Formats: sequence, C-alpha cells, structure tokens
Amino acid sequence: MRRQVPLLYLLLTMNALAVAYTHYPLAPALLTIAVPAALSTLCIARTVSWLRARTAGDATPEYAVMRLRRTTAHAAILGLAYVIWSLSLDQFGGPFERAHIAVFIPVTVIGCIFCLMHVPQAALVLTGVVMVPYLLHYVSVGNAVFTAIAFNVALVTMVIIRVLFNSFAGFNSLVRSKDKLAAKQREAEQLSHENAIVALTDSLTGLPNRRFFFAKLDEVLRAKAVAQARFAVGVLDLDRFKPLNDTYGHAVGDRLLAQVGMRLQSAAADGVIVARLGGDEFGLLILEDVDRAAEIGQEFCDLLARPFKFDDIQVSLGASCGLSIYPEAGATAHALFDRSDYALYHVKAERRGGSGVFSLAHETTIRSERLLENALREADLEAELDVQFQPIVNIDAMTVVGVEALARWTSPKLGRVPTDSFIAMAERTGLIHSITLTLFRKALERALCLPGHIGLSFNLSANDITSPATIKSLLQAIHHGAIAPDRITFELTETALLRDVDAAERALRELRRLRVKVALDDFGTGYSSLSYLRRLAPDKIKIDKSFAADLDSISGRNIVTAIAGLCNNMGLECVFEGIESYDQLAKIHAFGYHFAQGYLFARPMLMPAFLTWLERDALRDLRLSARVPGGAGVRVRSV
Repeated sequence: MRRQVPLLYLLLTMNALAVAYTHYPLAPALLTIAVPAALSTLCIARTVSWLRARTAGDATPEYAVMRLRRTTAHAAILGLAYVIWSLSLDQFGGPFERAHIAVFIPVTVIGCIFCLMHVPQAALVLTGVVMVPYLLHYVSVGNAVFTAIAFNVALVTMVIIRVLFNSFAGFNSLVRSKDKLAAKQREAEQLSHENAIVALTDSLTGLPNRRFFFAKLDEVLRAKAVAQARFAVGVLDLDRFKPLNDTYGHAVGDRLLAQVGMRLQSAAADGVIVARLGGDEFGLLILEDVDRAAEIGQEFCDLLARPFKFDDIQVSLGASCGLSIYPEAGATAHALFDRSDYALYHVKAERRGGSGVFSLAHETTIRSERLLENALREADLEAELDVQFQPIVNIDAMTVVGVEALARWTSPKLGRVPTDSFIAMAERTGLIHSITLTLFRKALERALCLPGHIGLSFNLSANDITSPATIKSLLQAIHHGAIAPDRITFELTETALLRDVDAAERALRELRRLRVKVALDDFGTGYSSLSYLRRLAPDKIKIDKSFAADLDSISGRNIVTAIAGLCNNMGLECVFEGIESYDQLAKIHAFGYHFAQGYLFARPMLMPAFLTWLERDALRDLRLSARVPGGAGVRVRSV
C-alpha cells in the first residue's frame, strides 16, 4: 500500500489537471483553478502521509487496521468529490470536452481500482460512489452515445471488480498460509526459548538460576586453570528478607525479590555474572578486576541497602556478601563456593551489610570448627554435659523467683567449650536433639533441690522448636519429671522463631497444654518482636542485656521505658537481663521493672553452689542497700 497509494493520488492529480486544462477557457475559474488546486493539495498531503507511514516491520496490527480504514473512508470522500467536480464541468464546452469528461471518469476509476487491489473494500466503495452518479448523469442527459458509453464502462468496471476480488482471495490465501507457517515457526521458537528459560533462568527475578551458575563456574574454572588467571566466586545473602516476608506475606516477598533481581542485573558490569541460587541467596562470578572483588561485593550490598518502594510500602532490606578467590581459596568449584559461604557466615556475624573475602584466618577457624565437630560427635553427652544456674530476682522484694539453666560442655580434648559455639555446631550437625534432651533432663533433676516457689527457665534452640520429635520428647520428660509444669519456662530467641514461625506456634500450643510457660528471650534485638508478641502471646519477655549498657542515653531510656509500659499494659512479666551494677539496678527499678538477672546478683553456678548461695541469703546487702529505691525498710520474706 505504501508503494501503490501514492501512485493512486498521482493518477488522480495528473488526470484532474488535464481536465482542468482542457476546460480552462470554457468554464469558470472556480471549477478550473480553485477546485482542482484544492483537490490536488489534498492528494499531495495524503501522498506525503503514506510515504511517511511505518514500514511493515514497524507497523502493529492496530496501526495497519487504522490506516486501511482511513484509506476506505478517503476513497469514498475523494471519489465523491472528484465525480461531482468532473460532472459539473460536463455542461461546458463542445463534444470533445464532454467526451474528455466521459473518458476521464472511468479511466481514472479503473486506475484507482488497480491501485487499491489489496483493499477490495475501498475499491468497491470507490466504484459505487463514482459509477452510480456517473450512470445517473449520462442517462439523464438523454444522449444515446453517452448512455451506451456509461453502461459499457459500468459493465467493464463490474468485471474488473469481480476479477479484483478473485485476485484478492488468492492473495488472502497466500497471506494466511504464510501466517500459519510463521505462527508455527514462532511457536517452535517460543517453545525452545521457554525451555531454555526454564532450564537456565530464574522465573521470578529474571536472573540466571543455580544450574546456570554452577555450569558457568565449572566452565570458568577450566578456562582460568588453562590461562593460569584469577577470578572470584561470591555468595550474596539478603539480611532482612525472612522477617519482611513473614510480615508482609509471600506476594510482597516475591515482588521484593523481583526488584532485587532488577537492581542486581542493572548493576552487574562487564565481567560480573549474577545469578539467583535460591531463596534470598544470590551468586556472583567476578571474572575481571579480581583485586577489587571485596569492593564490587560491597557495591552490591550498598545497592540493596537502599529502600525498596512499591504501592504504599517502603522497606529496607540490605545484604551481606562473602567471596573467595581462585586459586588461593581452592581449586575446585565445591571448595570455592564453600569458602565463599564461610566468608559470608563471618560477615553476617561480625559486620552485617558488608563484604568480605575468605582469608587464612578463616581457614584456621574452619580447622578449629572441624576439631569441634569431631569432638562433639565423639562426646559422651551424659558425662560431659552439665547445667549451671543463674538466679532471676524480684527486685522489689529482692528475692529469687526463678533460675535459668545454662548449658556447659567440658570436652576431654578441648576443655571448656563456649556454649554458643557448641550449640551452633550441634544445630549444623544435627546433634542438637540429643544435647537438648540431655541438658533438659539434667536441669529437671537438679531443680528437684529448689524450693517450690522458684521456677526453672530452659532455652530452646531454633532446631528444637521446629522439631516435632524434640517437642514430643520434652513433653514426655516433663510428664515423667517431678517438677510441676507450671514452674517450667521455655525461653525462645527471635532467631529461633525466624526459622519457622508457624511450626513454633504449633510447638508452643503443645507445650502449653501442660501449663508450661513461654518467654521471648533477647527481646528488642530483632525485627519482628511485636508481631511475635501478638502471634505467640508469651507469658514473659526478657530484655536483651545490650539495653543495660545503654541506660544513660536518652534513646536507651526511652526504649526501656516504652517496653516497660508495653509489658504492663499487656500483663506480661518482664525480666531485664545483664544487670551488673547498682546504678543499672536503681535505674531499671525507677523505670518500672520488677525482675532482673545479671552478674550483680550472681554468676551462673552448679546446683550445690547455688543452694549454698541461697542459704546464706546473698541478696541481703542489695535488699538493705539504700541505692535501690524503696529498698530500705521493705519487709521481705527470707529465702
């Protein structure tokens, strides 16, 4: 059409100018100059419009339909205008001029029909608009010759229209056949493309997936080994995705991951490959500028630290990155990835939101952890594990209301092992179930010596609270123990709850059937503490000891005062951990706290030492101290 329609307008313009020229001396200037000029200008404008029209490759189906409909409308309008103009000239001049008009109309119509052969609707409309007035005019003139010419022309035009439609049917069939073939080819290509996407691309983020990442890592490893060149492998993990996903739901979590993928993809420079490994973990391959690997990792972390906005939600996420460099950190894909993951673990523990490269110090730590793991696997848990007790004090009366059982492990090979270290190792190695049950049984046995008004608090780990087998064993131990269940409190940290809040909720329902109490430990250090208060409805909370060191600051005082008010309104017992000085004790008492725990009262001790401590009433000095508001003159019951 872009090639043929301009020819149509050229034909109209040239034929019209010829008619105007032959009638110029005989007809008014309006018909021989003004009208032809206007019609020619319109034709030129339409020609320019078609020459500027989009090409077949750029045109959309909607655009093409719009152009073709306009063509049909313009054919009707221009055809009517030209036939009215030309028949108006028929009254001027002699037989030759009139013959010119009689020939001009059909010749021009036939030419236009051929130019519109691919839009037969427009050709048919044009034929009807022109030939009906043409026939009526020459029949009304009463001249037999002109009437015969008019009917001859009408017959020829009808035949041409019929041939045109036959030709268009063949053209239509050809186009549809090509279209079907092209559609099948597109379908095959699309299917192949989708298979490739499913195989190598993460559908949520659009990034390469885990399969692509490790295939690429093996490929790069072989190439770099031959070239004796360095490259870096990185593991990037989102810092606060789990609590945000729990708070806002999986739909928002998916949208958040999609935006993370877009940011990472847009920021990945040449020589850097980013892939989603699964969940909120992403992989990096840094093929160039390896000496800047830590800086590149930090740039990605800083990028993800910027707030994410969608709809009416704004969230802050953050990320940490661990990297390892070939060949220093390892010569196999497994070793490089494992050491990147280990570097990430240390970054998260020491400076969350940062980027770090696996080093010799990490290698030393790995060896130490392997020794710890071997010692733990070979340990005689019954003989080597023990429990110490630290008092929980009512600071109004300065009396002991409970004790927290704290795990201790003395290894024949390693000596005394820090609790956090061996509990974390037990969780990673799957030994936590046996360790928890051993410690709990010992705590119940030792607690038999305690006065009946003193409760027992016991810590559960992340694996404990999400393990139905462990919960069942704990319930059996309570059932067979001599301690009343309502004297037992299980303490859970937010880290434990983050593993699976739904599983934790189910486990707590089972424990509460025996009237066991639940405490939310390290309160205030996580991201969703308030949501856990709502969902889990604990009996008490324990304020993290970090707040005790911040009581002198305005923000610290405001926070602990707000927490005291919250607990008072919700009817929760609140224990302030980490109290080490008289000054801290006086301040929390003034802020409205009634229970505390810390070195000021006593350090953890074995049960015989604890009973001795109780007998000599070690809290007497604190009870009588004037430094505790309300302490002087308060009558208390001796323990």
